[in-house]
Amino acid sequence: MAIDKYGIAKRIAQELKDGMYVNLGIGIPTLVANFIPNGISIMLQSENGMLGMGPYPVEKKIDADLINAGKETVTILPGGAFFDSAESFGMIRAGKVDLTVLGAMEVSETGDIANWKIPGKMVKGMGGAMDLVASARNIIVAMMHTNPRGESKLLPGCQLPLTGVKCVKKVVTDLAVLDITSNGFKLLERAPGVSVEEIRSKTAGKLIIEGDIPEMKI
Repeated sequence: MAIDKYGIAKRIAQELKDGMYVNLGIGIPTLVANFIPNGISIMLQSENGMLGMGPYPVEKKIDADLINAGKETVTILPGGAFFDSAESFGMIRAGKVDLTVLGAMEVSETGDIANWKIPGKMVKGMGGAMDLVASARNIIVAMMHTNPRGESKLLPGCQLPLTGVKCVKKVVTDLAVLDITSNGFKLLERAPGVSVEEIRSKTAGKLIIEGDIPEMKI
């Protein structure tokens, strides 16, 4: 049984370490803010100029003036700061972001990512992703393992326009957790109830399987 988008976010939250500065991309990545482990302090950064974001607000706490880069209402924690986007991208480009979590349409076995454009469809542009993939110290992709047509999104090479080259370190999908290595996707964990065979059949890129693969602990 595959996990849902909340399960993906919960698993990625386990990668957070105390004191990290983290940028969460649009979509599944933003959900990570709701699952930060107890006992650690994380500074969430948004490209539009926010540092110190909290979880999504409950309805009675919504403030229309507090929005992230994806135009979603958010909360701000004590000590949070606001600044212009030039300062925000200065922080990103200076390598001050420890971890970036991004969604993706495709990831290649060498760590390339395509997450911004489908040819023939209207898009608003690449946004801050190109700076994030070029500058972040660590990039984790959160996505579904296959597209709506059932085709693998983990490929030998991306077919869509690239956002970044050889930048992704880890992928967490509804089926598995995989590291990007010099030899391809290395299977680290499988979703509860999901077999190695199913993951193998839905991974088009090179898949490395060593020993018994444990289930994710969500």
